[in-house]
Amino acid sequence: PHAPVNDMLRDGMHQSAVHTGVAPYRPNSLDGGCPFLAGADAAAFVETPVEVPAAGKVREAPASFSDHFTQPRLFWLSMTEPEREHIIAAYTFELNHCYEQAIKERTLKVLANIDPQLCEQVATGLGLPAPDATVPLVAAEPSPALSQMGGTWPTDGRVVGVVADPASDLDGVRAARQAVLDAGMVPLVIAPTGGALDPDGDPIAVQRTFATARSVEFDALLLAGVPQAGADAYGARDAKAGTARPPEAPDPRVLLLLTEAYRHGKAIGGWNGADRLLETAGITADEPGVAVAGSGGAVVEALKTALGGHRAWDRFPAAL
Repeated sequence: PHAPVNDMLRDGMHQSAVHTGVAPYRPNSLDGGCPFLAGADAAAFVETPVEVPAAGKVREAPASFSDHFTQPRLFWLSMTEPEREHIIAAYTFELNHCYEQAIKERTLKVLANIDPQLCEQVATGLGLPAPDATVPLVAAEPSPALSQMGGTWPTDGRVVGVVADPASDLDGVRAARQAVLDAGMVPLVIAPTGGALDPDGDPIAVQRTFATARSVEFDALLLAGVPQAGADAYGARDAKAGTARPPEAPDPRVLLLLTEAYRHGKAIGGWNGADRLLETAGITADEPGVAVAGSGGAVVEALKTALGGHRAWDRFPAAL
C-alpha cells in the first residue's frame, strides 16, 4: 500500500515512470532486492564530493530581474499590423471581463510602458483614458522571427473538424477524413448527435456534437457538402417537431462554431454547396484562408496549404 509514495522517491525528483513489482523501493526482501543501486560497472551516475568556495547567502534577484519591458516591447515592435490588432483585441476582450477598475487602470499603466499605441487602443476599447509611460521606452530592434506573418509551418497533428449531418454527402465525408489522415492531421467529425452517421451502411464515427464542439478545439473546419443542390444540411431542422427548417437557417450552434473560427483567422473549407452556409455566416469563398472545392478529398489539399501559414492574418486588413 505504500508503493505509490515510495515511487516518488525513486530515481530522483520529477521522474514519471510507472514502476512495477511487489516492492518498488529499497532495501527490500520481497523483490529479490530490486530495485538496487547501479554500480560504476554499469556506467551509472556517481556522486563525487567536491569542495566549493565560501560564498554569502543573500535574498535578492539579479539586476536584470528589474527589466520588465525590454522583451514585451521587442515582441510588440516585431509584430505586423494585423498581429498588433489581434493583440489589442485580445487585451481589450480580457480586460473587459475584469470588473475591478483598479486592475484595469494598473494594466493600462503597464501597457503604456510597452508602447503608447498599444495602450491607447486598449484604453479606447475599455472606455478609459490612456496613462503616460512611467519609464523611458526601451530602444529595441524588431526581430522578424517573432512574427507569424509570411512563414510556413508543418501541419502534422493539426486538428480538422468535419461538420456534417445525415443529409450531408457522406461519401465526401469519408474521403475528406481519409485525406486529412493521409496528410498527417487528425479529423474529428462534428454532427447533430453522437454515435455514428450512416449507422446502417458504412458508419462514420462522430467525435463531437453541435452541442459540445467549440472552435478552440480545431485548427481548421471542413463543411461537408450535400448530395444534390438545395438539400437541407448542417442540422437545419426542428428536432422536437421533426420538421426541416429551410437551408438558409442552419443550426445556430454551427454558425457560432464557424464564425468563431473565422474571427480567429483559422482555415475554413467545404465542398458541394458549403458556400451557401458560408454566406449565411457572412463569409465569402474568395477570402484568405477559405477554400471551396467540388469534393471532400480535393478541398483538404487547399486547406493544408492554408494551415501551413498557421492563421489567415491577411483576412483582416489592418486599420492601425
